Amino acid sequence: MREPMEWPTRDLLTHRAETTPERTAVVDADEGETATYRELDAAVDEVAAAFEALDTPNRRVATLLDTRPAVGRLLFGAMRRGLTLAPLNVELDVETLGTQLEALDADVLVCERDTEKLAAEIADCPVVSVDAPDDSGVGRLLSDKAVEAGRTVEPVELDRDATQLVLFTSGTTSDPKGVRLTVGNLVASATASAFRLGVSPGDRWLVCLPTYHMGGIAPFVRCVLYGAAVAVQREFDPEGTARVLAEEEITGVSLVPTMLKRLVESGWTPDLSLRFVLLGGGPTPRSLVERCRERGIPVCPTYGMTETASQISTARPETAFEYPDTVGQPLVCTDVTVLGEDGPVGPGERGELVVSGPTVTPGYLADEATAAAFGPHGFHTGDLGYRDEDGRLWVVGRADDRIVTGGENVDAGAVAAAIRGCPGVADAAVVGLPDEEWGQQVAALVVGDAELEAVRDHCRAELAPYEVPKTIRRTEALPRTPSGTVDRDAVAAQLQE
Repeated sequence: MREPMEWPTRDLLTHRAETTPERTAVVDADEGETATYRELDAAVDEVAAAFEALDTPNRRVATLLDTRPAVGRLLFGAMRRGLTLAPLNVELDVETLGTQLEALDADVLVCERDTEKLAAEIADCPVVSVDAPDDSGVGRLLSDKAVEAGRTVEPVELDRDATQLVLFTSGTTSDPKGVRLTVGNLVASATASAFRLGVSPGDRWLVCLPTYHMGGIAPFVRCVLYGAAVAVQREFDPEGTARVLAEEEITGVSLVPTMLKRLVESGWTPDLSLRFVLLGGGPTPRSLVERCRERGIPVCPTYGMTETASQISTARPETAFEYPDTVGQPLVCTDVTVLGEDGPVGPGERGELVVSGPTVTPGYLADEATAAAFGPHGFHTGDLGYRDEDGRLWVVGRADDRIVTGGENVDAGAVAAAIRGCPGVADAAVVGLPDEEWGQQVAALVVGDAELEAVRDHCRAELAPYEVPKTIRRTEALPRTPSGTVDRDAVAAQLQE
């Protein structure tokens, strides 16, 4: 009699392919092609065989690919061989990418046709492409030499503590750091997310976020665990994404607020099949939540980080509509401590959000960064917030967003939240600008059609005099990083122009 299994003994796809081989695994929304779990399993065997043929003493494979179905094959091919996958951001400059690749000490860099020249420029290791390469110095990952037709690869034993992914943070206010995420982190995140969002065997999760960020790569892991299908759209656009949502009968999609805003403004209304819109990567404006309520869009505002393998807390639509600006209660097995200057604080009191639980990274690539980020209560997020009596969380800003003006401390997040409450304001970002008289001055960049003087009057009514922005400018859209978070340095530069 076989012993009951408490943990996957082989890569996650192997178990899924044995359980539901004929179920749809991947939908290529751009090409109109689908693959079953049996077909995906065979394709991943080819990738694993190709990795086996490469020299990988450090057990690390970096990738330079945009959003496409091949990302899933690379992820599970690496898992099958016990390798760490490190997706790099294709939008970054050569210097930054070179620094990240050096920090990874990767054995090989996998690129695609569009990133081939960039890969060859930054790599100090062999470069192979998932496409037919043009550069003679770039190999083909799935060459006949590397892959024997029909060959199967024996999966290595799965170790929950093994580093499966290295993802670099956005670096909006500091240099990006390489986050190590284990197999255990990914499985725990997928499990906790399922308990909050629910799972159905017919689910289809649309990925149109960059797959070099956690929000884009997490659905690949989750769908394999759930037996659901992941649909991949290479690039978001309101009309195309609305078409895919309808034609593919998508039940869930991961977006950032700017994406959802563009969808809503395009006139999109969801089909009955859509169960959730997981919204992360930055604050969700109250006005956007209200428009979702009016349109029947099942929006789920989420607070998450790369360091926690995606979600920390998520508000279901009914919670989001009843309690504006909340990101809901923490997911199951995730503990959030609100830490004040003298220790943990109670409901209604603000402090830094500190997270512990099975989704939290064991640390960064750099030991000193790891030591600085962890304390007795867990991982220090650097985010400020509070909770109510029922455990619902509100995130109000960053600890390093504090502005000191004339000796007064100003919470930039709180000022931005107040501005978003002004009629005609769609979004806002607040930063401190150098000021000879006051040390710093409060400055705001706003999106919307509200008159700037009306915004200033609103702030005078809602805020203390020293919190009212001295500089207010209007913009079409807030500058953001590829992951959707506000780029504070770019905001400051735009305000100083």
